[in-house]
Amino acid sequence: MLKFAKLSRYFPFLRWFPISGSDVKINLLAGLTVALVLIPQSMAYAQLAGLPAYYGLYAAFLPVAVASMWGSSNQLATGPVAVVSLLTASSIATLAAPGSDDFIALAIMLTLLVGVIQLSLGVFKLGVVVNFLSHPVIVGFTNAAAIIIALSQLSKILGVSMPRSESFISDISAVFRQAGDTHLPTLAMGVGAIALMWLMKRFAPKLPGVLIVVVLATLISWAVGFERNASGRIAHIADPELRAQVEDVARLNGEVARLTREISDKNDALTQTLKSEGESSAAVRLDADIALLRIDLTRFEAEAAGKRKALRQIPVVRQIDGDGNTVGVYPADTVAAGSMGDTARYSIRKIEKDGFKLVGGGEVVGAIPEGLPEVSLPTFDLDKLGAMFSAALVIALVGFMEAISIAKAVAAKTKQRLDPNQELIGQGVGNIVGSFTQSYPTSGSFSRTAVNMNMGATSGLSAVFTVLIVLITLLFLTPLLYHLPQAVLAAIIIMAVGGLVNIEAIRHAWKAHKHDGIASIVTFFATILFAPHLDTGILVGAGLAITLFLLRTMKPRVALLGRYGDGTLRDISVNPGLPTSPHVMAMRFDGSLYFANVSYFEDAVLEALAERPSTRAVLIVGDAINQLDASGEEIIHHLVERLRAAGVMLVFSGLKRQVMGVMRQTGLIEAVGEENIFATEAQAITAIYERLGESAQNDLFCPVKPNTL
Repeated sequence: MLKFAKLSRYFPFLRWFPISGSDVKINLLAGLTVALVLIPQSMAYAQLAGLPAYYGLYAAFLPVAVASMWGSSNQLATGPVAVVSLLTASSIATLAAPGSDDFIALAIMLTLLVGVIQLSLGVFKLGVVVNFLSHPVIVGFTNAAAIIIALSQLSKILGVSMPRSESFISDISAVFRQAGDTHLPTLAMGVGAIALMWLMKRFAPKLPGVLIVVVLATLISWAVGFERNASGRIAHIADPELRAQVEDVARLNGEVARLTREISDKNDALTQTLKSEGESSAAVRLDADIALLRIDLTRFEAEAAGKRKALRQIPVVRQIDGDGNTVGVYPADTVAAGSMGDTARYSIRKIEKDGFKLVGGGEVVGAIPEGLPEVSLPTFDLDKLGAMFSAALVIALVGFMEAISIAKAVAAKTKQRLDPNQELIGQGVGNIVGSFTQSYPTSGSFSRTAVNMNMGATSGLSAVFTVLIVLITLLFLTPLLYHLPQAVLAAIIIMAVGGLVNIEAIRHAWKAHKHDGIASIVTFFATILFAPHLDTGILVGAGLAITLFLLRTMKPRVALLGRYGDGTLRDISVNPGLPTSPHVMAMRFDGSLYFANVSYFEDAVLEALAERPSTRAVLIVGDAINQLDASGEEIIHHLVERLRAAGVMLVFSGLKRQVMGVMRQTGLIEAVGEENIFATEAQAITAIYERLGESAQNDLFCPVKPNTL
């Protein structure tokens, strides 16, 4: 038994055993139900992360089981989640084009970095580091991220393009400016999916609404030919004016691609130069070259975007041969309807050097590679490691905070005892293993964990069954997802993040403390303003929260005390009119004495003494002093000497064990005098008046004189 307990420390999944037949049945049903939600969600979240949809299935594979096997929660469902997906996209978008091979390689590298950070924090039991991301900061970030996620899907609902620049606000503005180009069938698919999921959530919550919507939308898309796309070559365009427009866009796209490559190459050269030469003249020249190239890139991108928009306004038809291949492209208003062999109208999109895509319908998921993800070492780009590490740290902390918050909420109902450090290990190992199987970063999902718990899952065995369903999907069912509309995936994301918007939580933080409210509000707006660089927003919020905390502790409450009717000492600002003594000044300091507030403590004592020149003894009620550092010890030492020289006693009461320990180790206790340190304020008052003698016998503080109140 002892050996088994020791093994379970390293293999936490051993705690699932022994497994009864009823446990297998319950966890099988729970795992199946979670898989039905996970599969469509994972594909949607992958696209939110800037990756092809099938990478969501890869992230829903091994990381789900591994995180559950090495974690501590019995019900936590790991996998792709909205916030981590958006953070992934925003972290890499400035380093590579979304969806490109470089982008995918960096996403997998990011997964490894996140996993290593989480595993390291767990192994060294540093789970408390997430406390640096305070609850108000997370609330502000989550609200902003939910809004950004929902708005980022708007282009897919409308069926228009969305640019990707350094400003999310300008990107969304560009989407709204294209509202007149809305593809109505795509809009109908998206809005219909949202409406149907909302209705089922409201009136039939036990049904798998997401799965039902996916099946219906896929069948409708297949039946009506929703995609209706084709391809063409510039040589196919018969109209000279239209061909010139397409060639112009192709030229501009080529310039954009060239400038992007040059900027990337010069960034790499700048990194190498800074490493080898520091801030040299060569580095300055490279930096200037990059700035000029960015100006040119912005100009070409704007010009290309304008010409692409103009092209989208021109409906075209295509002439086809007997096999359905494109042999001619004409403006729709120049030919007779139906004379081309294809009655559909198209718009010209995705123009490249020699060809383009003819879009006559809505966007669908398309072909998904069959089979399991390739097992390989992640590609490690050392030049981009510095830029990726800060993003990986934020994702690791935010992802873990999301996971542990969900796990704690479930554990409160199931009465399970959680180990946050073990949960960090589970999430870390899951991401590390995932990086070897083409996964992007994963975390705990609130919605799927709720499903898992409601289905009665008793252990992480349910996650193993979930992975088996995903395995079957990857091997045999991916062709069935070809006709799934992209607008439906966008609708799934919008519905999933709707519950993350919680303005009341920000208001609650303000009520708790205005500093918390400020941190939450600033994080909210910083996240939106800095988008797509979401890590900057949350770091600004975390830095502000820590700064505000330090400001609060720099000026803790200092209370002058008077004698209450029952003989105790109480704050005279709360209880005005309480009698005080002309000979004894009692003061309570509500905070730890450390480097940031010791000067404030000293000033408060000296200012109060200056207003009471007849004072012969100062009593510091230290019940609220939790810590004392070297700066605090030094100030007290000087204060004792200064007051003693002025003929004033400095007496302490109620000091905690850790404070007394510092005083003994530094010799401060000898400077103060053990005879001036007391366990209670009553003992201190009695000793002070015994020393003052008859001169203070008539004080209202004097314990030998009955209180007349």
